[in-house]
Amino acid sequence: MILAILQARMSSSRLPGKVLMPLAGAPLVLRQIERVRRARRIDRLVMATSTEASDDILAATVRDAGVTVHRGPLNDVQARFLGALDAYPAETIVRLTADCPFADPAIIDACLLKHGEAGADYTSNTPQTYAYPKGLDVEVVSASALRKVAADSPTPEAREHVTWDIWTRPDPWRIAWLQSQHADDGGIRWTVDTPDDYAFAAAVYDGLHPRDPAFTSADVRAFVAGRPDLAHFGGHRRI
Repeated sequence: MILAILQARMSSSRLPGKVLMPLAGAPLVLRQIERVRRARRIDRLVMATSTEASDDILAATVRDAGVTVHRGPLNDVQARFLGALDAYPAETIVRLTADCPFADPAIIDACLLKHGEAGADYTSNTPQTYAYPKGLDVEVVSASALRKVAADSPTPEAREHVTWDIWTRPDPWRIAWLQSQHADDGGIRWTVDTPDDYAFAAAVYDGLHPRDPAFTSADVRAFVAGRPDLAHFGGHRRI
């Protein structure tokens, strides 16, 4: 069983409520879910949010879209993941963050394939070089590895970033990396953390989603290449 867990909250420090901000007429989180659901290797998708009242509207929005929601501590994301795993047992977990409306189902599937072929404990597409654009991030971790690091006095960073104690302390683990075809793609920014990021994402969605809701990463590149005003929008490289 492969369980994808999408972590989300309303209380983002830089752009509060971003997960419910509209992209092409629907909340950002639902646009991301729309894309993640196209991944063929995922068996179940769960959103992990907090038990804070501020996240009630987020939980209701996602449940209304037919997605399972698990709720746990606001400031212990790792505990939320373990709670979701306890509720929906799986051998493999895909970690996703709900500020990535360009999530690519083909890349998610490729990470899962790499993970299985390598017999890895942890697999990601964010190596130091040949990384994918920020906003296409995927992490795959075995349930046994996650449970072990969580039982071994996790660091504060791990409680926030879930897998921190695996990829920063790689010696005990089998780690695999899915590399991009381009050495410098890691400098491209497609995530949504700031108002400029959101404005960029909204422009791309307005340009692509009405014509093809299943637009690809290649479509995003081509669209931005034809829009010089977007290429370095907000002072960040977008292509």
